[in-house]
Amino acid sequence: MTQIDETTLKTIADKVTKGECILFLGAGAHYPPPEASGYAYPEALRPPLGSALSRSLATECEFEKAFPKEGVTNLQRVSLFYEVKKNRQNLVKKVSDAVFMGKRPSPILCALARLKFPLVITTNYDQLFESALQSAGKTPLVSIYNKTGDQPTRDYPGNLDPNQPFVVKVHGDVQSPESIVITDEDYIQFVLRMSDKEPFNPVPLTFRFFFTKWPTLFVGYSLLDYNLRLLFKTLRWKIDPSIFPDTYSVDIAPDPLIVDVYYNRQRYINFITQDVWTFVPSLYQMVTGEEMPKQC
Repeated sequence: MTQIDETTLKTIADKVTKGECILFLGAGAHYPPPEASGYAYPEALRPPLGSALSRSLATECEFEKAFPKEGVTNLQRVSLFYEVKKNRQNLVKKVSDAVFMGKRPSPILCALARLKFPLVITTNYDQLFESALQSAGKTPLVSIYNKTGDQPTRDYPGNLDPNQPFVVKVHGDVQSPESIVITDEDYIQFVLRMSDKEPFNPVPLTFRFFFTKWPTLFVGYSLLDYNLRLLFKTLRWKIDPSIFPDTYSVDIAPDPLIVDVYYNRQRYINFITQDVWTFVPSLYQMVTGEEMPKQC
């Protein structure tokens, strides 16, 4: 585990400059900026984080009344109960309204969109990063998870182009309601789908190939999230650890047990103990030679 130093930052920046780094983008990219940062991202424009969305769903479906001994921040369980009570269509509409309607990309997303990440994988349902890419003059090619696996997974045609980045939405997209992975049952189905053979595996072959070649940068995640660790381990299943490329996770307060297992013991992941509003501006400055814009 490390506080970011010039050497580590330069290592990451060099790979980003060459277009040889995979961005793994999470909901934490929507965190509000610290007051002293000089950046603004009003609450009305931000998608809610998972715990806030879970509380909202719990209130609407009276989860606490049915399960008084359980907390209301377990999104997978709360959303499953919401689906049972109010049906799938209402659940997906509620999620779509919460994370996408009237929302705008953060300065963090806009800065990342301007950098050369030809491969982006995300568990976010919203389309804010795609909007940021378009604002940066890029044309993303998007591959969305197919729950049933009845169609081949969309892959990238030809050679990778940072101006047409490949964005893989492994937990679905709000504009494709059938694709959303949110309930316990959805996650079970997703894990089962991860064993599918080509061309139906939910992670395109292009991504699985470059996961063994290029470093990965996690932004907006906590690896305390069991489902994220399961996804990460699945992507590197049966790959010899000696050929793992470097992986970096930006996390202001990584869980000590996860750090012990993933860094101290297995050397899987380098933890950068900074918040995204400190790390991304530093990376942007080193790559572009300019200060990260205050506004999108």
